Amino acid sequence: MSRTASRRLLAQSPLTAFSELTLSPATRLPSRCLRQLSTTTSKKAEGDPPKPPPAQRAFPSFGTPRKAPIAQMPTSPSLHPKAATSDMSELTAMLSDVIGQNKGQRGAEMARRGARMSVNSFSSDGSGNLMAREGEHVDTAWQLHIYATRHNVHITLVRPPNWYHPQTGKRYPEKGDNRTVALSLAAGNLGFRKSGRKHYDSAFQLASYVMGRMQESGMNAWIRELEVFLRGFGAGREAVTKALLGTEGRYLRGKVIKVSDATRLKFGGTRSKKPRRLG
Repeated sequence: MSRTASRRLLAQSPLTAFSELTLSPATRLPSRCLRQLSTTTSKKAEGDPPKPPPAQRAFPSFGTPRKAPIAQMPTSPSLHPKAATSDMSELTAMLSDVIGQNKGQRGAEMARRGARMSVNSFSSDGSGNLMAREGEHVDTAWQLHIYATRHNVHITLVRPPNWYHPQTGKRYPEKGDNRTVALSLAAGNLGFRKSGRKHYDSAFQLASYVMGRMQESGMNAWIRELEVFLRGFGAGREAVTKALLGTEGRYLRGKVIKVSDATRLKFGGTRSKKPRRLG
């Protein structure tokens, strides 16, 4: 088909008139051709059947949930005006009551213990220690050292300096002002060998054994204050902590006055050991 014939067919096409109508700005539709869209609903005819009601869903809970009003928390006047109070007030009150009861019970026990003891030979604080002699440092806090490495765990119980045995009167140490070791055990003392000493279970059994031995030997009656020192980040760190907070440590838990981390940190110094590579 030639170019002239194609132009003639395009000129006779009805699309050409439509394009000219829409593209030409001077061309406007007459007002009678414009009709406003109706916003009213369609009316029913007289013979149309009634529309059935919408069917109820089998599971009403499914679908879009209804938005329930959110209850506003009461604001605290002592805090920021937009801050909301939490539910920790009841728990704090309960803990305060427990602490008050423990203080009262310990005070009464110390009074009874002081009445039974001789005022001339024992200290008045009810610690179970003999009175320090002239020029001696007085410190009644025992120490529990927990050394947890990657391969083992060590538990050491240390006496206070210048400590006198309540029954025999023997002084620990005999000379000097240093602390003395009352009990020192590791996982290997319980029969664990080689790689079995680094696990959580071995450390937990060691902690249970140490606390049971302290109770059987009567050390818990002499301990009035206990300081806990944690060193290292092995599996035994968490195991001994759980044992102290559990049933095994029920006789020592109320005597802890200090918990400290004694892990050694290196600043500069000599060259570190080459890291071990496996595989």
